Amino acid sequence: MSKTAENEGALETRGIEQVPDHERTARTRELFPTWVGANISVLLLTMGASLVVAYHLNFWQALVVAAAAPVVSYGLVGLIGIAGKRGGAPGMALSRAVFGQRGNLLPGSLIWVARWGWETINAVTGAYAVLTVLDIVFGIRANSVLDMVTLLAFVVATFAISGLGINAVQKCNKYATYLFGAFSVLVLGYLVVDTDWSAVFDRSAGSVAAMITGVGLIAAGGVSWIPSAPDFTRYLPRTASSKGIVGLTVGGAGIVVLPMVLMGMIMAVSTPDLASAADPVSFLGEILPTWIAVPYLLIALIGMLLINSMSMYSAGFTAQTLGFKVPRHWAVSVNAVISLVFGGVLMLVATSFMGSFIAFLSLLAVAFSAWVGVFGADMLRGREYDGEAMADTSRTSAYWYRGGFSPAAVAAWAVGLAAGLMFTTSDWFTGPLATNNFVGEYGLGWVATVVISGLLYAVLPKPALVAPAARSERAEKPEAVTV
Repeated sequence: MSKTAENEGALETRGIEQVPDHERTARTRELFPTWVGANISVLLLTMGASLVVAYHLNFWQALVVAAAAPVVSYGLVGLIGIAGKRGGAPGMALSRAVFGQRGNLLPGSLIWVARWGWETINAVTGAYAVLTVLDIVFGIRANSVLDMVTLLAFVVATFAISGLGINAVQKCNKYATYLFGAFSVLVLGYLVVDTDWSAVFDRSAGSVAAMITGVGLIAAGGVSWIPSAPDFTRYLPRTASSKGIVGLTVGGAGIVVLPMVLMGMIMAVSTPDLASAADPVSFLGEILPTWIAVPYLLIALIGMLLINSMSMYSAGFTAQTLGFKVPRHWAVSVNAVISLVFGGVLMLVATSFMGSFIAFLSLLAVAFSAWVGVFGADMLRGREYDGEAMADTSRTSAYWYRGGFSPAAVAAWAVGLAAGLMFTTSDWFTGPLATNNFVGEYGLGWVATVVISGLLYAVLPKPALVAPAARSERAEKPEAVTV
């Protein structure tokens, strides 16, 4: 994004430190292809199919769900992205100002671990895309060895793009947007001609509870991007339009999410086993003619590479905030290795990809939402971010608070997280409050997490920032604590 001394596309060497104002020359409009690229995934087709198969929604209900989900989730992404232009630093570095230098390790560790799962899911989906193309074009059937080879190739390519940095990711997103848009129109045209529309529109309506749960399912992917939002806005000048940040974020995501979810829903009417397929990709080779399926899968593969590249790019910053004393591009390699190992386990051992994916999404949303509630409530207080204090991890930092922790932020985060899990249902975990109440039955555990953590943080007393003179005195007398 930044047109600085570093050439566009060259290796980005900047880590979690605050970007100087003279380097913040990016344009707000560049956010549009960024969030288009973040959603180029065939998983949206499978999730759209789930609205029919699992939630029994009709076309009009699926339309409402597909429109509402990106507004809700990427609206939050855009709002948190405003912190990036204010502070000029990645999200988890800005988070130090809220939770304290040590307190930030708690949500940071959870978010970092959750990213392992997200990157694993995308890596496996990319590998399945390659396997499907090999099967369609060359008749090469998948086996355990080929599974691992394709997974390794996908992870290596992801590492290469994300390791280069923001300019490489942005440039790839720009061209992928054009390609994916053109072929999506082609696929949509084929479906318009080939679909039995009477079967689509004659479906009976599902319940309101199923619609709201469906919004949560589709929105979970967007929620996972919220802590990363400042990573992609930190090169914007302080004068960048906040409305533009939110609008372009929602627009970029919505222009992909809406048609993809609806296409998945339409496909599922004629192919009801789509949502329960052994993998989330091979069905395209059965539904679409070869001349459409192959290039569409290849473009979707590029999209999934970009999604994982963006995720690993942010994960590198998270690893640095956790204390990994390595350059960002090497911090990225940690997540690359982890996604390779976990991806191998999922491809070779797991019996149901979609079941594992939906269970993961339900827990992922809660894990990220606890941070969102606290950080968002703090933003509303008009927080300004001190770059020097963020970089100083010693007790002299203005963000040291009490022993390195902000009690209000940590307590609100922990209570919100625990409460959200109590209302959550998944194949892996069911909370004690997940039934017999509105929140649990409507799949609103993640919403409860945001609300509870945000409100609790708002009412709890916050520690005061330490003045420079007091910081020096505290450094000389370690036993003294100023709040």
